[in-house]
Amino acid sequence: MSERVPLRLVAVLAAVASLAGCTQVEGVPDPQPQAEQRADVPREPIELAVGGERGSAGVVAAGGLPAPYNYGPTVLVEGGQYRAWWCSQLPGIGPPGDDILNAASSNLDAPFTHSGGAPAVPVFAGQPGGFDGMHTCDPSVLKVDGRYYLYYTGAAGDHAHGNAIGVASSADGFAWRREAGGRPIVTASGEVNRENVYGAGQPSALFLDGWFYLMFTDTTASGAGWNGAGQFVLRARNAEFTDQVQILTDAGFAPAGAKRSRSVVDAFSADWMWVPALDAFAIAHQTTAGTTITFWDRDFTRHPYEPVVVPGPWQEGPGLVRQPDGHAPASTSDPCGTVPVDLLRATAAAAAPTDIRHFGIDVTGVNGCATPRQAAAVLAGFGVPSPARTVDVVHDGGLIRVERRSVAERLVTRVLDTRMSTLDKLPVTGTISAGAKALRSPQGLVGLLDDKGRLWTVTPEAADENSSPIVDVPQQEWDTHTQAGDLRRG
Repeated sequence: MSERVPLRLVAVLAAVASLAGCTQVEGVPDPQPQAEQRADVPREPIELAVGGERGSAGVVAAGGLPAPYNYGPTVLVEGGQYRAWWCSQLPGIGPPGDDILNAASSNLDAPFTHSGGAPAVPVFAGQPGGFDGMHTCDPSVLKVDGRYYLYYTGAAGDHAHGNAIGVASSADGFAWRREAGGRPIVTASGEVNRENVYGAGQPSALFLDGWFYLMFTDTTASGAGWNGAGQFVLRARNAEFTDQVQILTDAGFAPAGAKRSRSVVDAFSADWMWVPALDAFAIAHQTTAGTTITFWDRDFTRHPYEPVVVPGPWQEGPGLVRQPDGHAPASTSDPCGTVPVDLLRATAAAAAPTDIRHFGIDVTGVNGCATPRQAAAVLAGFGVPSPARTVDVVHDGGLIRVERRSVAERLVTRVLDTRMSTLDKLPVTGTISAGAKALRSPQGLVGLLDDKGRLWTVTPEAADENSSPIVDVPQQEWDTHTQAGDLRRG
């Protein structure tokens, strides 16, 4: 690597620092990867079955120009594409510090590239004069209500004693606007003075039940280990973490002024996702065995499952493949019984480049549709046979009855052959009949009207398959109909 220390946690995973060749902050102890120590719980965690081990043959994500490192990825699966953002350093791009790159691929085992096969492009860099004046790194990306949010570690210079977390937003995932006035949304608590002077950073965000959740490192928190290791959890009602902010404590969530005394995993550089099929949070962190996945229930009161491991070499922390809201992707072949766990992580043992590869496993034997709430979440975007000999499309906690199967197939990931009994407790929110009226707005959106006069956004191909001639209407007429939802697949 270059002589400059990148914005990685200077004490992070020092067991492999001799391989990476990164300069250590003097006096910082060398933490060894350790298995998580689970608290006593009233019921024994369930042991999950694991299979389907997989991975790429080589590097899938790297900088287009000579770059000393590539690490810290975040990955969203959206519209049939995998979109990745990660930390690198490209000469001549912005301030002389860490940059965030972006690229995409239709296959986790194929190279991630920019439009037309071009190399990955830098999309976010330091802002001179700001808390993130030199370094922007450790990206975590969400998409909520049609807008992307980028959470990242920022620092004003090398060896900064106050790394902090910022947030930016974007309409497309490329052009980012700093939020919160360009100020950090999370800073080091300063509760304990440790030799590890990193501060707060390495964020991982997800969205669940109307809450933005943020997991992050704070080496100064009272709940961190002797070496600063630990992951802390904040949640808030808005992306900037200013509305109803709460911190996870030993007594549950409390107002944000409470001490950061509760760590959910003894680790640096972790990522997480919500897994509807398991009704649990899954936290990915590096251990000697590979990437260990630790599970917490919805309220962080117990570990409902034994940890599982995604094996293989690693050099830096993992980036889980997640849906835009930070939830686990569903298995297309067995959504109720299998949870695919895929991730990208840097692996190279040489000093540079620490480029990024794909690894994955399947967690099997899951009872993921055991309750109506789980079934609605797991099967969102799927279709199942209905009692009325039509197809029920699972959407937003309810069922949309679609008369023609061929139309339903254009609206969903897959129409399953079997109906889960728990779906019978979900409400049928509307019916789309063959030949239903189709409208097109001045902006080009196409909608099918259901039996309640509500508009469901679909593709023109779906309207054609439904034998619904599309009628162009003025915006005023379009707006008179309730916008029921978007059924465009992906």
